[in-house]
Amino acid sequence: MKCKLFQILLLCLFSSLAQAQMPSQTVVWSGFPPGGLGDQVSRPLLQRMKARWPGVLVYETKPGASGRIAIDFVKRALPEGGHVLQTTSSAMTVYPHTYGKKLQYDPLADFIPIGPVVFYTFALAIGPAVPAEVKTISQLVQWASAHPSLANYGIPATGSTPHFAGIMFERATNISLKSIPYKGSGPQLIDLLGGHISMGFHPIGEVLQYAREGKLRLLAVTSPQRWPSVPEVPTFSELGFKNVSNIDYIGWYAPSKTPMYFVRQLNQAMQESLDEPGMRELLDKLSLQGGRESPEVFATRVRDDLQRWGPVVRSTGVTAED
Repeated sequence: MKCKLFQILLLCLFSSLAQAQMPSQTVVWSGFPPGGLGDQVSRPLLQRMKARWPGVLVYETKPGASGRIAIDFVKRALPEGGHVLQTTSSAMTVYPHTYGKKLQYDPLADFIPIGPVVFYTFALAIGPAVPAEVKTISQLVQWASAHPSLANYGIPATGSTPHFAGIMFERATNISLKSIPYKGSGPQLIDLLGGHISMGFHPIGEVLQYAREGKLRLLAVTSPQRWPSVPEVPTFSELGFKNVSNIDYIGWYAPSKTPMYFVRQLNQAMQESLDEPGMRELLDKLSLQGGRESPEVFATRVRDDLQRWGPVVRSTGVTAED
């Protein structure tokens, strides 16, 4: 009995010491401008996390260089647990292959994955530049083959996930598509709706409203299974294009020497907050799925995706330029 009591007291002591070492303020840094997908999810998420977190939680943006300015900033931050990076999966799994030695960080050596905030899939959306009778992938392939000068797709940045989705789609269908780079998916979507480009790979949440209004047509999604918000849209995998299959995510990362008790506690607070009814409703509205992975499982995902993208990028010869 005395031994059990001692163990409980010891556990309480260690818990109190860890709590005392927690930073008074934790800043989540996003590498992209306000108003994007990360903003729409993380600001309300942090509000809900405050009841589960011992210190002050703040959300800040440090945009620029396709998210790399924030990444370099958090990498150099003191590892006391006061700084957290929020970024897309591309920054940790694709950029190392497209930027190569120009990249100023190593996603595995310089950061500890905390957990995924949300998962999302891309839909191949076509707009008014493509005739209204084109409603399936096979019909799109026929149209693109017959009209090579009009067969193009927008990309939010060279070397981004949508860029490689387009390349893999070209290869799988033996058609030629011209990629047109934009500074973000917002301007790209405007041109797609305006008929200035033919198609593009967009997160479902960006294009679902326009598809329901009849302004865009969604022909396939990149997720391995059909996405809940658009169950009528087939996957590329079921259409026979398995190499076009991919799920992206927005995740949180800490500088490499951050204490693991901080990482675990933040992960727990995030997961519990994502499960609140209000957050689940928001994620459904944005066609997102909440991230529910431990730091260890998320680290394995990032490592596997980093390895998976290597041969894909090398086979295309695509390199990113500033």
